Amino acid sequence: MKILVTGATGFVGPTFVHLFNRTGYQVSVLTRSMMTTKTKTVSYINWDAETPGVWEKEVDGADAIINLTGEPVAQKWDPVTKNKILESRVKATKALVNAIEKAKHKPKVFVNASAIGYYGSRNGETLDETSTKGQGFLSDVCAEWEAEARKAEDFGVRTVLLRIGIVLEREGGALSKLIPAFKRFIGGPLGSGNQWVSWIHRDDLIDLMANILTNKEASGVINATAPYPVTMNELAKTLGQVMGRPSFMKVPGFVLKAKMGEMAQEMLLTGQKVLPKKAEEIGFQFSYPDLPLALRAIFGQEGLKKHKRH
Repeated sequence: MKILVTGATGFVGPTFVHLFNRTGYQVSVLTRSMMTTKTKTVSYINWDAETPGVWEKEVDGADAIINLTGEPVAQKWDPVTKNKILESRVKATKALVNAIEKAKHKPKVFVNASAIGYYGSRNGETLDETSTKGQGFLSDVCAEWEAEARKAEDFGVRTVLLRIGIVLEREGGALSKLIPAFKRFIGGPLGSGNQWVSWIHRDDLIDLMANILTNKEASGVINATAPYPVTMNELAKTLGQVMGRPSFMKVPGFVLKAKMGEMAQEMLLTGQKVLPKKAEEIGFQFSYPDLPLALRAIFGQEGLKKHKRH
């Protein structure tokens, strides 16, 4: 199988590429961060979503495309940053769909990585793939982004809109931002702690994407979240237990708003309780369905020993 991946230099992409590299798939990575090069099993090709070029040849004949491209959202938002967040996603997706249209041998599946930000803040309402769009900047970005991706269906390509939750792993993402405070014994929940956190272990996310590539039942919207979301209070408490640290030092909401502005309000102080109904319907089995299991796996024996001592 030939797989084309964009955005593979971020938090999730390298691990995904490594997995398929090991299993013998032919992987091509479209990237803006390096010159065109090739290893035995992975090709890295420069691309610019605004400029047609040699990269389009990689689309023709690819069995699957996974689109992970996008300006990071975990930063302070101003008008320029907001435009980058939106345009980086919409333009890249539009360019890929245009290349699919031109291709003589079109991919069998197009997986577009979206986000649960689509649902907006819903005050603890239980959400699944049938739930309506929410309100806010991220919700609007996801809706426009997904609208571009859906156009691949017009060319007979099975299209998956993968709405990803908070991805947990030790060396990156949200967890890496929390760990230092807990190590210094000053960890705790953000804001009120009552906001819901819909999370997924990075390994489960990668396994789900792998499942989607070959599972013909997988199409349309699929939530990439674990079956058991938690509140921020529960997340902090469990993280503290696994690390053998207290978890009572709350970070006030006004501090986060002062530092990160609108981003803090949409991403840190409010949340969504999102369930992976479609993933379970297509038969996907989560290796880490609950948070204690996921965090113990992430911290390994070191985390378990600390937990026993305390």
